[in-house]
Amino acid sequence: MTLRRLAVPLILSLALASCSDQGKSAGGAGAAGAGGQQRPPAKVSVVTLKQGERPLTRVLPGRAVAFRTADIRPRVNGMIEEIAFKEGSEVKAGDILYKIDDETYAASLEEAKATLAKAEASVPSAEANFNRYERLVNSGATQIEYENARVSLLQARADVAQAKAALQTAQINVGYTAIRAPFDGVTTISNVSIGNIVTANQTTALTTLRQLDPVYVDLTDSAAHLLELRAAIAAGRLKGNPTQADITLALEDGTRYPRTGKLDMSELAVSETTGTYQIRAVFDNPDNLILPGMYVRATVIVGYENGFLIPQRAATRNPSGSLTAMFVTKDNKVESRTFDNSQLSGNNWLVTSGVNDGDRLIVDGLQKIAPGAPVEPVEATVNDQGFVVEAQAPAQAPAAKP
Repeated sequence: MTLRRLAVPLILSLALASCSDQGKSAGGAGAAGAGGQQRPPAKVSVVTLKQGERPLTRVLPGRAVAFRTADIRPRVNGMIEEIAFKEGSEVKAGDILYKIDDETYAASLEEAKATLAKAEASVPSAEANFNRYERLVNSGATQIEYENARVSLLQARADVAQAKAALQTAQINVGYTAIRAPFDGVTTISNVSIGNIVTANQTTALTTLRQLDPVYVDLTDSAAHLLELRAAIAAGRLKGNPTQADITLALEDGTRYPRTGKLDMSELAVSETTGTYQIRAVFDNPDNLILPGMYVRATVIVGYENGFLIPQRAATRNPSGSLTAMFVTKDNKVESRTFDNSQLSGNNWLVTSGVNDGDRLIVDGLQKIAPGAPVEPVEATVNDQGFVVEAQAPAQAPAAKP
């Protein structure tokens, strides 16, 4: 009985010792395995930078404005007899928009014609009377009679001139009863109906005519940008003429307008309240895609400068506002660089220092890396939409047959 009591604890002690030895062995083996494994370098997409002459751009907000605008008003009094256009339709220069009742003006025209005929009929007798007294002034006719004949002739001729002017006025008034489009354009809603009485030069317009092709786009830019631009031109860093540069538009829904525009004018004054000045561009608009009042964003090329392009997706701003980007060194490690001066160039930032030809810029995989970390660079490009496209590896030659 005593031997049995002693044997049981002995067996348990041996079992525990065996388990402890096995655990230590397993733990040592696991530690050795963990120490032997190394994390593989993260794959990153890189582009190789090359210096070149790049465009400098400004993205400016703006509003579309009609090329021409005219409020159509009557120039004579009367009743609207006809509305000859369809509201919201295109009309050509000279097309009749409204017809005012012209009966009164037609009667005045006939009266003016009769008055002119009467005045012209009195001229021959006045001329004959004057010629007779002119011959007799020294042989029986008094000087007073001669002067009266001369005055009568002058009055007859003046009556003819007055009648001609009245006839011309009557003709003009008859012409004003037909209200015509002053230029090609698009009409708005008519503010009057047939039968309404209108007056000459009334405050309320009958309709509004707008020419939409071409169309103006009024842009605003800060005075600070203007000073920077002039300083760059004066220093010789900036090439090109901003007044001849193409201007592209992005519409309210983000789509790109298919036609480019040109600078038309810029104001030589800065707003005292906003510190901005206005730039006006002109665009062809044959499909009336751009409408007055529409908000747009314009990209203006202000010149060209030598430098390196850093895609916007590959760069960030530090708390001080400087541009930062990640590069791959010669030994395939991450290096962070800061650029104090950078300018916009399309979807990129243009820098002129801190980069050399052949430097590899990281454009994708930035979330998995930190400065000093080893990486595996993969050559890629960035397309116009800002997406990274990795370069395809060259196809391997097929293995030779034995």
